[in-house]
Amino acid sequence: MPKIVSLPGDGIGPEVTAAAVSVLREVAPDLTIEEHLIGGVAFDTHGDPLPQVTRDALTDADAVLLGTVGGAQDSHWNALPRPLRPESGLLALRKALGCYANLRPVRVQPGLEHLSPLKAELARGVDILIVRELLGGVYFDGDRKIEGDTAYNTMRYTTPEVERVARVAFWAAEQRRGRVTSVDKANVLEVSELWRRDVTALRDREYRGVHLNHEYVDSVAMLIVSDPSRYDVIVTENLFGDILSDLAAVIPGSLGLMPSASLGDGAGLFEPIHGSAPDIAGKGVANPAAAIMSAGMLLRHGLNRPDAANQIDRAVSLALREHPTRDLGGRADTQTFTRAVLNALETSPAVG
Repeated sequence: MPKIVSLPGDGIGPEVTAAAVSVLREVAPDLTIEEHLIGGVAFDTHGDPLPQVTRDALTDADAVLLGTVGGAQDSHWNALPRPLRPESGLLALRKALGCYANLRPVRVQPGLEHLSPLKAELARGVDILIVRELLGGVYFDGDRKIEGDTAYNTMRYTTPEVERVARVAFWAAEQRRGRVTSVDKANVLEVSELWRRDVTALRDREYRGVHLNHEYVDSVAMLIVSDPSRYDVIVTENLFGDILSDLAAVIPGSLGLMPSASLGDGAGLFEPIHGSAPDIAGKGVANPAAAIMSAGMLLRHGLNRPDAANQIDRAVSLALREHPTRDLGGRADTQTFTRAVLNALETSPAVG
């Protein structure tokens, strides 16, 4: 029986996570779901933003569902030493899970094209999955340094690091439309030459049924907003992925529609990308769509249950069309939207 650790966290985290858990229980009633503390509320209770009791629960978890961490700018948590702040609990969580691949879906929901800053004809039908390498590259350069008026950071990758994140992208593409675009800057960077060589070799050895093409990062930055429907799965290194995923995040028109997954060798971490929104916490008006879709990603990428994930995706799309939340120009509150998703799920049986 799979074990899921739920970490609601701070702000609107408990509200949107409760919605996601209710949907998980509907489509996968066999799951064991344990709730534990993280972030500011964990510090207030245990004096640690990732307390030992939570760490212990992670050891035999099959997946982790996270809400949000942190508070308002004037929160007492922000006056704490940095290792005790809520965000440090999140960083410690990611390190503990060893997550090396971040998956960020960028999907424009049918009927909500008007929310996108792109023209409706460009936004319609966009469905991209960006797979970003998380633990390597220039952000993790051990030799980084500032010396007087000189500073340097080194972009560095090894073949095993490239292969493990590319393998996630190819596996995801097999569940989608079977196309991967690998993004690099191989015309000027040797590390990108290695990246391109290793991604190609892996496809040729293990994923011959997936179509692969290579594009330069500057070209993708232009095309992802001028012709986004050309992309299915994008895989790239840490720095390029950071920039491209944030650029693409504006396409759906609301952070309330943006789930994410971070995968590694152990339990995956699944969370909405929006913040804790302390100004609306406790008011029951938060949009839980991203948290619910993160639960869908948990089923798809964490437990390999694509049928159950598809159920959630269809139910969320229907609820968004019929009961949009306030941030989307509608009137539905958190409970109303969640009930709409659950009602849509009742039309199809649980698939476990």
